[in-house]
Amino acid sequence: MTATLETLDGLSRRMTLNLNPAEIEAEVSKRLGKIARNTRIDGFRPGKAPLKLVAARYSGEIRGEVLGDALQQRFTQAVQENNLKVAGYPQFAAATDGAFTATFDVFPEITVGDLSGIKVTRPVVEVSDADVDRTLEVLLKQRVQYHAVEREASVGDRVHIDYAGTIAGEAFQGGEAKDFPVILGEGRTLKDFEGNLLGMKDGESKTFDVTFPDDYFAKELAGKTATFTATMKSVHEAKLPEIDDALAQSLGIHEGGVAKLREEISGNLAREAKRRIQSRVKEQVLNGLLDSTPFEVPGSLVAMEQRVLMEKAMTDLKARGMREQDIQVRDEMFAPQAKRRVALGLLMDELVRANGIAAPEDQVKSLVDEFAQSYEDPSEVVAWYHQDSNRLNEARALVLEENLVNWVLERAQVSDEAATLEKLMGNK
Repeated sequence: MTATLETLDGLSRRMTLNLNPAEIEAEVSKRLGKIARNTRIDGFRPGKAPLKLVAARYSGEIRGEVLGDALQQRFTQAVQENNLKVAGYPQFAAATDGAFTATFDVFPEITVGDLSGIKVTRPVVEVSDADVDRTLEVLLKQRVQYHAVEREASVGDRVHIDYAGTIAGEAFQGGEAKDFPVILGEGRTLKDFEGNLLGMKDGESKTFDVTFPDDYFAKELAGKTATFTATMKSVHEAKLPEIDDALAQSLGIHEGGVAKLREEISGNLAREAKRRIQSRVKEQVLNGLLDSTPFEVPGSLVAMEQRVLMEKAMTDLKARGMREQDIQVRDEMFAPQAKRRVALGLLMDELVRANGIAAPEDQVKSLVDEFAQSYEDPSEVVAWYHQDSNRLNEARALVLEENLVNWVLERAQVSDEAATLEKLMGNK
């Protein structure tokens, strides 16, 4: 059995494999003989059917299996003989004169570029008392209670209204509701609609016009003017809970009161800030690596990654309630993302291998412990990780990635930049 190798475009290769027909037929006969010893055919006792009958029924299937095994074995031998690093899976096809071809990609030779040219800006953030105060304010708003009041409605109140609207004297879909709740100032209804509710009292009715924006989501209403009649059913004033030990206890702080609550909030904010800083720095490092080290990416690996991304997207959309027949997703939509992911994976693997970058177990343990600190019972979270090796491997991969990023940062141009927590979180 012989094999010849051709170089196609880029990383693509084609190997022509010539098999020995006599060896193939001998193996087919051997396997048919084994099957014949146990095969049951009507009219014959088990194992007593003539070989010709067994061959007529099974020879096509057996010959396919033998050819497949022989091709895979010869391909593997030829790959080793030519010292090839195959990326993905080969595609076998019949050629002329009984030969076969295997078309495949090989991994690229990666020569890492000059990492000293990578520029990284690293945000530096200190969690302040004001940051804790803002977080407390959010927690209070999540626990707001509303109490009925006898006064005009103002911003921040929750009102309940009956309303009916018409366009050119005709009712329209969605233009009527009973006991409809609106929190004034939240902007969940049209600004002009909310604005006309301000100052109304319980039992008062009012008629006013509202023009729907040109980009309104209901296209049939976009740009049109509706006349609404609204009746105020009730006005409720927002009352926030007090910042006291009872609030702290409701948030899982059983000892230490408000001081402990603020400490917990500060710690959570610091962990979140660290995570976001690491994410921003990592993105800059990865972009810098790709820019400094261009190389060709195996198309077969990109195609496989595209399918993985497409299947994940479809699974996510189905989980959100979309019907499969309504999902318009094609794998080519994910080509750029897939190519980047494959390129980064190959480049990072090369850096890890060439530079002995590892994920020590003490670091893995520390990372798991850090994850656990965000939960009420950290010990349960730690135990959950250690119950499944796959979970620990995910943590191990994160540590390896972090160590790789830090290795690059030691060689890159890094400048620290003071930033506020709000800016880091994208609130300003």
